[in-house]
Amino acid sequence: MSMFCYQCQETAKNTGCTVMGVCGKTEEVANLQDLLIYAVKGISEIVVKTNTNVADIAKINHEVIKSLFITITNANFDADAIEAQIVNVLGLRDQLAKDASYQGNNDAAVFSVSSREDMLKKAASVGVLATENEDVRSLRELIIYGVKGMAAYVEHALNIGKENNDIYAFTYEALAATLNDSLSADDLVALTLKTGELGVSAMALLDEANTSRYGNPEITTVNIGVRKNPAILISGHDLVDMEQLLEQTQGTGVDVYTHGEMLPAHYYPAFKKYDNFAGNYGNAWWKQVTEFESFRGPILFTTNCIVPPKNPEVAARIYTTGATGFPGCKHIEADENGKKDFSEIIALAKTLQSPDEIETGTIVGGFAHNQVFALADKVVDAVKSGAIKKFFVMAGCDGRMKSRDYYTEFAEKLPKDTVILTAGCAKYRYNKLQLGDIGGIPRVLDAGQCNDSYSLALIALKLKEVFELNDVNDLPIAYNIAWYEQKAVIVLLALLHLGVKNIHLGPTLPGFLSPNVAKVLVDTFGIAGMGSVDADMELFMNA
Repeated sequence: MSMFCYQCQETAKNTGCTVMGVCGKTEEVANLQDLLIYAVKGISEIVVKTNTNVADIAKINHEVIKSLFITITNANFDADAIEAQIVNVLGLRDQLAKDASYQGNNDAAVFSVSSREDMLKKAASVGVLATENEDVRSLRELIIYGVKGMAAYVEHALNIGKENNDIYAFTYEALAATLNDSLSADDLVALTLKTGELGVSAMALLDEANTSRYGNPEITTVNIGVRKNPAILISGHDLVDMEQLLEQTQGTGVDVYTHGEMLPAHYYPAFKKYDNFAGNYGNAWWKQVTEFESFRGPILFTTNCIVPPKNPEVAARIYTTGATGFPGCKHIEADENGKKDFSEIIALAKTLQSPDEIETGTIVGGFAHNQVFALADKVVDAVKSGAIKKFFVMAGCDGRMKSRDYYTEFAEKLPKDTVILTAGCAKYRYNKLQLGDIGGIPRVLDAGQCNDSYSLALIALKLKEVFELNDVNDLPIAYNIAWYEQKAVIVLLALLHLGVKNIHLGPTLPGFLSPNVAKVLVDTFGIAGMGSVDADMELFMNA
């Protein structure tokens, strides 16, 4: 096989992509990503073995986080950019080894390459399948994917100026552990749960960063139609990029629309002052191939969720920034102060048509933890009176598979005395359905982006406190979660760390779980796969 990757839900045959990624990445990109991760493991080995204080290596911390983010599904398809990052990381690794007087000989910490050809040759021997034991491989990759997801949240927080050295230290601990052949499966299971613990810390860090800078999300009605002005579509997750784009487009006659996971930007008070912040365009990430054609204007990708464009005209309108990249698309770097110049995108927008309208109406969101806490009395009264019988956490990711129609059908068939708690792009399966409300409480409460699953955990813990329960699993809350990529993996591990059990995960259980590891998750935490809508509905409602 020319490559091997099984980190996302859509991996070929749920066993692994071996020729080209279902996501669209080439074998060259896949193998370079493997080598980048291996180089980062080498840095981790040096940090751990020399007891390096992470507070003293800020630049390395930041580049390690960026490297992990680059390798997340649908983030970076640019082989040249990944090669440059490998060179960068190896230079940092070698300087660190010298400064810290590293005396070890672990291959990840000492290997060298001098060309793209060398890189690809080396990558062939250090990828996922380099770990021969299936169960050890499964646990190592589960940890790595959790750390990748965590890195995404850490980078967003870093862009706002918030850091947590404990998270950096654990990142090195976890990655170095994946090189340690003396660790048992039990050791790796314990490390997996610790990954979930630090995942909670990462989500809390990002929540603090976002709310301290932009205010607490509040109930907001978002327009899904269009106006007649030229416009820019911003996709991804990074709110600092959102802020800078709104600042630079103000007064230019160019509107800004959110796409995909950027929808929750509308919920933050700080962004409501921009009169050119027009609304949300389109749906979840995978529909961009057609929706970008009808948008007409430029598209800015701030993070992952790129689908390789098939239309050259659309590709010419796509810009990337941060950890993202795609061959032939202009990449915008930040200056030394973190500022990005979006003037080229704005100038292009002025020359293009306004978006074609693909739908009309509004959607409502903004139900993060602070807003729900403000409604706590109303929610509690509804539960006590029986008006709300059950909450369903249906957070996570959307995807292309036909099987994901399950989530729309499930939402439609839920009894009218139930409420959906959601975050992430999975909401696009049901957030435009007319599901009504319960005593003024909408039956779909959207907390925000995938990282805002933290809000859903806080809401559950708050309800546990209000109802004076000893166990979060005694609440009338069921978990029917869709996953796609590594940020969903860290959310899952975080929920497991918080003690949440009996989570249904779909459309398929991860392909990277070996049968034995899957059995541990099933037996210990009650993890289950997706069944039929009717069977799952009956199971949930009778639990």
